Amino acid sequence: MNNLSLFLGCVSIWGTTWLAITYQLGPVAPEVSVSHRFLLAALIVAAWCRWRGLPMRFKPAQHAALALMGVAMYGIGYIFVYHAESHVASGLVAIGYSASPLLSALGTRLFFRQAISRRMALGSLFGILGITLVYWPEFARLTETRDIGLGALFTALAVLVSTGGGLLAQRNHQRGLHGWPTMAWSMAYGGLCSLIVALALGRPYGIDLGAPYLLSLLYLSLLGSVVTFAGWLTLVGRIGVARTSYVGVMAPVVALFVSTLFEGFAWHPLTVAGVAVSIAGNVLVLGGPARAPS
Repeated sequence: MNNLSLFLGCVSIWGTTWLAITYQLGPVAPEVSVSHRFLLAALIVAAWCRWRGLPMRFKPAQHAALALMGVAMYGIGYIFVYHAESHVASGLVAIGYSASPLLSALGTRLFFRQAISRRMALGSLFGILGITLVYWPEFARLTETRDIGLGALFTALAVLVSTGGGLLAQRNHQRGLHGWPTMAWSMAYGGLCSLIVALALGRPYGIDLGAPYLLSLLYLSLLGSVVTFAGWLTLVGRIGVARTSYVGVMAPVVALFVSTLFEGFAWHPLTVAGVAVSIAGNVLVLGGPARAPS
């Protein structure tokens, strides 16, 4: 698939996964739900690798690199996402991920010595401004409820950790650690990490056998994890993590419209302005010439 097809596929699927996560919230602890999601996804990918005869063996140092990436990208990061959606609308959590391009650009500059173009810097700043505008009406309600503050905090932590996972993914790709087998192992490590966190916090282990939970789990594991992360990691290798992170700008816009339809999210004039500014930032960054990561 070409880069545009991968980009649009990730945006459309991830734009709906934020709502699907809300069907995972309830009697099952977030840490347990995250472990279910990524352990199931890891099994699906491992079965695919076995069917295609792809080698699954790696050296200890390679396993360590995959584990570190998996813990950040598929474990801790998503635990924060699930907790964030326990406090605020799924669309707002998704919009928080518009900060990913700026953080990724700073990370690639710091760790990979890649230059930040003026176009990318301006587009990233537009993304931050867009988030601020979208959240501003919500912050006005802090005196009424603590949920907004907690939701924003968990969202910020999720974005920071997942951005770190993206940078680790780019480093692994440069070292030749990419493809289906690496995704199976890293998802397994992320799922195991979530399970360990759940047990350490004393969360009851179990599963909801209701149709909404099981169907959303299947959707999140197969499409929202296996298919989209395969596309996302492919884009990381082709165009770098900073530009790939702009999936995190367009998918939240889709998520906000989905949240409006299914969660009754109320739009404010500043919400419209924030979304427009975020899209403008996306156009700025993606409109530049494509470059492979150094």
